[in-house]
Amino acid sequence: MEPVGHHYIVEASGCDPDVIGKVERVEQILVAAAEAAKVQIWSISFHRFNPGGVSGVVVISESHLSVHTWPELRYVALDIFTCGDDARPEAAVMSALKEFGAGNVHITEVTRGLEEGDRVFFHSIVTWEETLPGSPDGAKRPEGAKRTDGAKRRRRTSRLRV
Repeated sequence: MEPVGHHYIVEASGCDPDVIGKVERVEQILVAAAEAAKVQIWSISFHRFNPGGVSGVVVISESHLSVHTWPELRYVALDIFTCGDDARPEAAVMSALKEFGAGNVHITEVTRGLEEGDRVFFHSIVTWEETLPGSPDGAKRPEGAKRTDGAKRRRRTSRLRV
């Protein structure tokens, strides 16, 4: 049961408002995240809203990276979806979070396009929360660790037939 793709939905708190409020910087961060994921970029579109939020998308051969920022809240909503065996979406997530200066993140990974030989597709969900290194919250994630302890991680896989 090989998945078609991996979709990361990220809530990033404690981000640097001077970074996430600048459209050029946010665009650079998402392009660098796409490069970290080893994907092919097709199109880039970003916009700055008043008083300072940024929204943008990087369309890639393998799907997309998108972002919405609220500097006044120090909050970033990040969405990364990749298909194929060669893409590294988690590398894109970590690259972007580091550059945004995120302190605490809530990440949901949706493994998409699963099937059991019957051509009926479904997805699985893993979600976790962690405090990133160097955050003002003090807690440090061990070097190389992908997720925090299992107590905060939940996995849900289901098939609903209609």
